[in-house]
Amino acid sequence: MCVGVPAKVILKKEYSAVVDVMGSQTTVGIIFVPEVELGDFVIVHAGQAMSIVDESYARQSVEEWRRLIDARNSEAVK
Repeated sequence: MCVGVPAKVILKKEYSAVVDVMGSQTTVGIIFVPEVELGDFVIVHAGQAMSIVDESYARQSVEEWRRLIDARNSEAVK
């Protein structure tokens, strides 16, 4: 199973971009989405932006990731 996380492009270079993933910044490859622009949302997997997604989808996905993280953290406390 592959898991991708949504990220917002905050800086674009020729073959890479700096993205924000739930408040953390990282550099990813953009070879699969060369048309990506600043402010776009992408799905990131294994250090690569795999596809461009709309903001609504990205925000819904982030909400689900936060729920998973919160659930995991609450289980760890028990």
